[in-house]
Amino acid sequence: MPPSFDIFDWWSKETHKGTPVVVTMENPNWSMLEVKEPNAAFQQVDKDRGKNAKQLTWVLLLKAHRAAGCVAWLATGLWTLLGAVKKRLIFRQGVAMESEKSHKGKLFKFLKAFLAFSLAALVFEVVAHMKGWHFSTPHLYMPTTTGIQDSLHLIYLSWVQFRSNYIAPPIQTLADICIILFLIQSLDRIILCIGCFWIKYKKIKPQPKVESVECKDIEQPGSGHPMVLVQIPMCNEREVYEQSISAVCQLDWPKDRMLIQVLDDSDDKDVQLMIKAEVLKWSQKGINILYRHRLIRSGYKAGNLKSAMSCDYVKDYEFVAIFDADFQPNPDFLKQTVPHFKDNPEIGLVQARWSFVNTDENLLTRLQNINLSFHFEVEQQVNGIFLNFFGFNGTAGVWRIQALEESGGWLERTTVEDMDIAVRAHLNGWKFIFLNDVKVLCEVPESFEAYRKQQHRWHSGPMQLFRLCLPDIIYSKISIGKKANLILLFFLLRKLILPFYSFTLFCIILPMTMFVPEAQLPVWVICYVPAIMSFLNVLPAPKSFPFIIPYLLFENTMSVTKFNAMVSGLFQLGSAYEWVVTKKTGRSSEADLLAVAERESKALSQPLHRGASETGLDMLSKLREQKSKSPAKKINRLYRKELALAFLLLTAAARSLLSAQGVHFYFLLFQGLSFLAVGSDLIGEQVN
Repeated sequence: MPPSFDIFDWWSKETHKGTPVVVTMENPNWSMLEVKEPNAAFQQVDKDRGKNAKQLTWVLLLKAHRAAGCVAWLATGLWTLLGAVKKRLIFRQGVAMESEKSHKGKLFKFLKAFLAFSLAALVFEVVAHMKGWHFSTPHLYMPTTTGIQDSLHLIYLSWVQFRSNYIAPPIQTLADICIILFLIQSLDRIILCIGCFWIKYKKIKPQPKVESVECKDIEQPGSGHPMVLVQIPMCNEREVYEQSISAVCQLDWPKDRMLIQVLDDSDDKDVQLMIKAEVLKWSQKGINILYRHRLIRSGYKAGNLKSAMSCDYVKDYEFVAIFDADFQPNPDFLKQTVPHFKDNPEIGLVQARWSFVNTDENLLTRLQNINLSFHFEVEQQVNGIFLNFFGFNGTAGVWRIQALEESGGWLERTTVEDMDIAVRAHLNGWKFIFLNDVKVLCEVPESFEAYRKQQHRWHSGPMQLFRLCLPDIIYSKISIGKKANLILLFFLLRKLILPFYSFTLFCIILPMTMFVPEAQLPVWVICYVPAIMSFLNVLPAPKSFPFIIPYLLFENTMSVTKFNAMVSGLFQLGSAYEWVVTKKTGRSSEADLLAVAERESKALSQPLHRGASETGLDMLSKLREQKSKSPAKKINRLYRKELALAFLLLTAAARSLLSAQGVHFYFLLFQGLSFLAVGSDLIGEQVN
């Protein structure tokens, strides 16, 4: 026989008056509530008969007025969103759909089926509510044959009994598991924040054992400065190559003890010519700079770096600094980072913090700034101070070349080559230093398409790496505590569990509990804990406090992309090895532009060797003119997974109105609108 399962008081909030009589039936495990007549449990309950009619009328009018105002406001916002989608889709204003490969996956099919079920269930529940088939007690009442009104009534009662006995228990179990994972991950965040507060309170920061490598005459050869190789890997970076090369060429370091490699993987011939001309321009100014282009472009960025490190002259250099194409280091970058290696042979990496020039461009960039500020200020800094280990960020860092070689060098096996080399170096006993005070200018993606592809790579790659390096971690010679930190915290909790529970709990279980109300999520899981976690995440970026609610909704919205990427990386699915270069715009802050102009004016005051460089400069100017004449047209996209989840959550919000669940309704409503805004690509609109 099916187990007994009580139905929660989700239809009505009135208290039951009178003394109930429990009648035991043939089944000893089943209890029924006896009422005055067979259909009493499904009839409307009389309310407040003794109240004054005028008072009741005014109260109802006041509530109706408030409800109408709220509905009108929400309808206006929803109509604006739908109008934007219609305008782009019907009038063909630069709209592109997701690629066929991306939306035909199992996740999208599951979301479509879930949405169809939700719509059918909503219609069924509305019909039941209009007929008065709702419960006023937490006990299930099965009327006798004479109490059944019609066949639809019987179907509804059978559905209620089936869902309470067979659907609700597994949903509640999965919800409890996700809540436990949510609390564990929240505890990890709290511990990290406490560690960051302790660092700030005690003013702890890494100090080099030597003051600096300053020299009276920086241009004098043989000054004692270590040999530094600077690498700039890039691929079709038309917008940012110039400012990046310019910033790196003006690093304050002896020119005879620094070599700059511009590692160009571009397949666009025009871009190749422009980068060559830029390199030639700085070479004629006396900068030790080389241009490299691979004929066989395999392995993405890892293959590019691996090819550059195979050059014979690399053996003459002790350190290598890496900057992606949009990064602009300050002139004193090497003077602030390289001294940490001096007399400290166990240090393998010194990582600097990223600073962003376009955080105020639109809502998307503001929300990214919150995430990345927490990542550097809290995660990287705390792990660097207390564990001497963190994931290399792939750029704005200086490696000891010996550490790279002993750890196996750059490998092409994943799309997160930076995390790969960091884990292998950690297993070989090398320590890392994070400098929170040393900042390197860069930019964050300004379009949702670019950000989405970036996040897919950042969340699928770690799962690929986890599969590959798990045996190496288990059999390594590091301590058990470091092994536990790598497996349980670094990979499982922060890379696997976080996207899993975030998507499952807030995008699947929560709307499902609206249609299966016997399974419930506590209010503190939906409201209080996420609000506290969002508050902690915003602390490193205090100017972003006005965006705390959009940040919470946006993080839940991005969970579908992160979950999909995590699954594809863990199970080696088709999109696991997808690598798309993050599109950049080449923006710079006003202060940065002034500084660059001042530095370049000083550099141009030096005598320029004439000759072959004139041809290169002429070529550069012509290509720049061509680039300015053909601006790229912005293309807006519609993302089907996000749109499917938007309508699913809005359907669940409508269902929650029948259950009088206020917090659930507002959360589902705003979360659904957030999915709708992201799915229609409105999140990256420019802020005026």
